[in-house]
Amino acid sequence: MAARSVTLGIDLGTTSVKAALVEAAPGDPSGFVVLASCARAAQAETAAQSAAAGPQGQEQDVRRIIQALHECLAALPRQQLRKVCGIGVSGQMHGVVFWKTGQGCAWTEGGAAPVFEPRAVSHLVTWQDGRCGSEFLASLPQPESHLSVATGFGCATIFWLLKNSPEFLKSYDTAGTIHDYVVAMLCGLARPLMSDQNAASWGYFNTTSQSWNLEILKAAGFPVQLLPDVAEPGSVAGRTSQAWFEIPRGTQVGVALGDLQASVYSCMAQKTDAVLNISTSVQLVASMPSGFQPAQTPDPAAPVAYFPYFDRTYLAVAASLNGGNVLATFVRMLVQWMADLGLEVEESTVYSCMIQAAAQQRDTCLTITPTVLGERHLPDQLASVTGISSSDLSLGHVTRALCRGIVQNLHSMLPFGQLREWGVERVIGSGSALSRNEVLKQEVQRAFPLPVSYGQDVDAAVGAALVMLQRSLSQQKS
Repeated sequence: MAARSVTLGIDLGTTSVKAALVEAAPGDPSGFVVLASCARAAQAETAAQSAAAGPQGQEQDVRRIIQALHECLAALPRQQLRKVCGIGVSGQMHGVVFWKTGQGCAWTEGGAAPVFEPRAVSHLVTWQDGRCGSEFLASLPQPESHLSVATGFGCATIFWLLKNSPEFLKSYDTAGTIHDYVVAMLCGLARPLMSDQNAASWGYFNTTSQSWNLEILKAAGFPVQLLPDVAEPGSVAGRTSQAWFEIPRGTQVGVALGDLQASVYSCMAQKTDAVLNISTSVQLVASMPSGFQPAQTPDPAAPVAYFPYFDRTYLAVAASLNGGNVLATFVRMLVQWMADLGLEVEESTVYSCMIQAAAQQRDTCLTITPTVLGERHLPDQLASVTGISSSDLSLGHVTRALCRGIVQNLHSMLPFGQLREWGVERVIGSGSALSRNEVLKQEVQRAFPLPVSYGQDVDAAVGAALVMLQRSLSQQKS
């Protein structure tokens, strides 16, 4: 009888790092059991390394992200880590981190377990980065791709650095997403591998030909040597070059996946499911039929984009930049107001009180358009509040209107009627902001009158583990 397989899934999110150990369900080849999971706040936000980025720059300290990752692994059962036969990794898409080949990390004995520590590595410029304004984006060459290029996309950030901080780029010879970096460090790769899911999220990648727009980029002076090699999602990037915690040296590591695709993989049981993820940002995702091909020219004004999934299929995605981060901004504003009034209160206390108040306030005439970060298809749009009356100014009214606004903004991008046309019969809710917020759940049900069920807070990590688990089971059968 084949040994039971345990796989480790890792998700490097915007605000937290998550890990999950997954095993095939006994007697059910399509089922799985989450043996253990862990999440740690990354707390990695930091000032931009380039002064020219200004307040629009959004960067994270890679060392803090890796520290949170190691805290997650240290919290998992050691006896289960010894059984791990594969590692799947996903993470926040679009962003870019730079490092020096062969100098990206150093392996050290971290107490009871070997760990890797980042060395010659830059900050992570995240998907939330806003340094590439509309005028700058308009100056970039038109991509040969069905996807537009927006601020926060890896290639757009590199173009910006080429123009504004060329000396910075000379310090590094390799680039990837944060999850590509982790895979490269675990496997000791001289050159990172990137799945087409992450390549498409950088811009200037043609999903039909599975290739970068090299001629277009070279003609614009882009440093194409920074672009990673591209591999199929679900393929193996390499094997661990060192023992890592209790995970044996030589363990297979998958090519890093997009966190969106990993979340969908763990949640979408049927083609008729749509997946709604509300974490830092928001995505509403539906599966397109096999053989679907998007238009070959980008439409920057289109609110729905088509992202590569697995086996050359596509997901229709309404990706809003405004989700849990909007609620966090509101909480920080309230805490600052209280501090200005001489009162100190914890953010967690404010959050729980406002959700409780909104749960008791079942309706409101107040309308909040919550797009404080704009949207990729409407980059210059700001937030607004309308329908203000003296009777709608309580904390419950405002929080209810804010949660409703987040969901309604997404609904305006991908309406319920379009989901019905695509044959969607159920919505699977996932993501930390949604799982912890009953008011958001109520507003989802109001906007999308379909059966709604909810996944787990660690969906992306579980999805990354499942991809490797399915690979392991297929190898055992063959």
